[in-house]
Amino acid sequence: MNKSSVAEIRERFDNDVERFSNLDTGQVATIDATISLELITEAAKRIVPKAENVLDVGCGAGNYTLKMLTKVPNLSCTLVDLSGKMLEKAAERVSAETQSKVSIYQGDIRDIVLPEGSFDIILAGAVLHHLRDDEDWEKTFAKLFSLLKPGGCLMISDLITQDTDLLNEFTWERYGDYLEEQGGKEYRQKVLDYVAKEDSPRSMNYQLDLMKSVGFSKVEILHKNMCFGAFGGIK
Repeated sequence: MNKSSVAEIRERFDNDVERFSNLDTGQVATIDATISLELITEAAKRIVPKAENVLDVGCGAGNYTLKMLTKVPNLSCTLVDLSGKMLEKAAERVSAETQSKVSIYQGDIRDIVLPEGSFDIILAGAVLHHLRDDEDWEKTFAKLFSLLKPGGCLMISDLITQDTDLLNEFTWERYGDYLEEQGGKEYRQKVLDYVAKEDSPRSMNYQLDLMKSVGFSKVEILHKNMCFGAFGGIK
């Protein structure tokens, strides 16, 4: 199957702003979304308690930055997303919660030029699963590492796979059952179909190894439930 293009992904998110602005409705398909959101932001606060700058990659409607601002007030916030409509919503919501600068960049984090060594915290919530081949993953992780200040952290909450095929089948079967409980057989099929079409997640092991290979001094697992995980690295 040919995966969705960047333009197709942008269009889907342009059409889904209100749902993603609501943690109750926007995250139903993501198991433990609220737990992971709490864990990665609380961990970031503890790693960089005097943080001044946060970069939210694939910020959507701004939920991750908003949560971060409840932990460390008045951060300067840099928001990046493919969808202009998502960015508008995120900027409006985030600006209401910080007295510091809010900068927005519409586009792909792989292409956007940002100053190296300038962020205390980078949040990547449900975004990196759109990366495709090994080279894409390696370049993106290296870029995120380069954008961090020494002592800064990259915190990820995302869709993941298992390295062992048998266990991967099992976790996705369990995820399918969860979706069916939430919205019936049709909902199960709809979500799994768009995951197959749009997403190319990698395992947590793969991503932790990649973090170490691009230079992170420490990597940490915060939470894992079936095909979702929260984890991060410290520069």
